[in-house]
Amino acid sequence: MRARDIPNLITIGRIVLVVPVTWVLLDERYALALALFFIAGFSDALDGFLAKHYHWTSRLGALLDPLADKALLISCYAALTWNGLLPAWLLALVVLRDVVIVAGAVIYNYRIERLEAEPTLASKLNTFLQILLVLTVLFIQVTGYGNVQWITWLVYAVTASILWSGLGYVITWGRRARDHS
Repeated sequence: MRARDIPNLITIGRIVLVVPVTWVLLDERYALALALFFIAGFSDALDGFLAKHYHWTSRLGALLDPLADKALLISCYAALTWNGLLPAWLLALVVLRDVVIVAGAVIYNYRIERLEAEPTLASKLNTFLQILLVLTVLFIQVTGYGNVQWITWLVYAVTASILWSGLGYVITWGRRARDHS
């Protein structure tokens, strides 16, 4: 193992965390889920810092990192929906956005040219809002402190950001595909 592999190993650790986070959420052990979610978030920040600061970036890391993020978020949304804490339509929208983006990326990569995509500002905002919603739900479940109205507002903010970022990707990459032809 080389030092430059550390960010990818941290990312793989985050992927492994998906199972215990989902398990404890389904078991309604929200304090432990919150702690594990924070560990996953810290690992995301750490692997990103190491990769950028020490120039340990790799194509594998560029693929694994968003995969880890999506696996964790979709699993959390699915478990919180199962537990009745988030609406099913929101889970469907989160999954649909990711399926459209991944399918578009795969098609573009294999039919047009190698894809070198960076997340857009709208996509980063969407990920931030999705994480904030999970944290807010867990925080309220753990502490009993907070207004449930915050969750409603965040659900609508996540919905708007899903539509904004998803359509942004479709339009941007659709134009690039058209212009490349």
